[in-house]
Amino acid sequence: MFVYVGTYTEPSMGDGKGIYVFQFDQETGALTPAQELEGVANPSFLGLNADRSLLFATEELESGGLSSFARDSVTGRLTPINSQPSHGAHPCFVTTDPSDRFILASNYNGGTVVAVPVAPDGRLGPATSVVAHHGSSINPDRQREAHPHMIAPTPDGNYVIATDLGTDEIVIYRLKSDDGTLVRDDQVPASVKTAPGAGPRHFAFSPGGHMLYVINELDSTIASYTYADGQIRPLETVSTLPADFTGDSTCAQIVVSPDGRFVYGSNRGHDSIAIFAVDETGGVLTLVDIQSTQGKEPRNFNIDPTGNWLLAGNQHSGTVATFRRDQLTGKLEATGPLTNVPSPVAILFA
Repeated sequence: MFVYVGTYTEPSMGDGKGIYVFQFDQETGALTPAQELEGVANPSFLGLNADRSLLFATEELESGGLSSFARDSVTGRLTPINSQPSHGAHPCFVTTDPSDRFILASNYNGGTVVAVPVAPDGRLGPATSVVAHHGSSINPDRQREAHPHMIAPTPDGNYVIATDLGTDEIVIYRLKSDDGTLVRDDQVPASVKTAPGAGPRHFAFSPGGHMLYVINELDSTIASYTYADGQIRPLETVSTLPADFTGDSTCAQIVVSPDGRFVYGSNRGHDSIAIFAVDETGGVLTLVDIQSTQGKEPRNFNIDPTGNWLLAGNQHSGTVATFRRDQLTGKLEATGPLTNVPSPVAILFA
């Protein structure tokens, strides 16, 4: 198995070199360097196609871009294919649609979400759809305008949803398979409002697709929703921080364990990962533990497909921390030395 770490490369944002590739030992959790792919500017988020033969990266710049790479399954090494404009500033998320014929991306400062076609050879074509978000919310520093942060298909493959940190919304689309355009569907609400000032950032579905968990960056909470055929209904909201915490902190990444029994969310400022157990009947979350990430600003983390390991990237410490995960309790145990990676901001297993 391999691990891909995207970094901030621009001097104003970080000092990474590009995408770092590691071989991952599933017995010990050790990371062994396999490649440093330079020449990719600010690859702040990474995605894979279904058979893992292609890797996609955002280029988080004012003149945003999206890049495609061929992936060698034996060596893990990446070979650049091509890039396309993201049609917005600072793209911060990329993933594929269920057919693998398109990638979907969000432009945080550009206020747009896009669909870009993927040819059979992995080449990206010009965008087939560019949709602008509009609006604002109550935070005068962070919510004066739309800031789409994540876009991804629903597990049933029928819809695409996008969280907008600037407008406090979960926006619902369909992706037309014939021409790759993102459209609204009059059979479901156009959007679902979150709590004012919450700042929805990333989301994750339960394995069965019936629960949606959204991590809110600005008020450090996780909001739970039920999901069924495009209908998103709120269930509860829980804090990711200790009750006695008084400092500044924002949330970043959210991951559901492969078995669906636990939800994990990262705190930047408190510098930790909050661990919640999921009630098997109603999906309600109960706090299990809050684990230090052994560094500053855990912007991104991920759980390996076996569910045994969690890797957290500490952006401001320049380290990746390895944790062994107890699948019965959900708790994390730090294992081995920290791995030095400058400005890590995306972690992907393949």
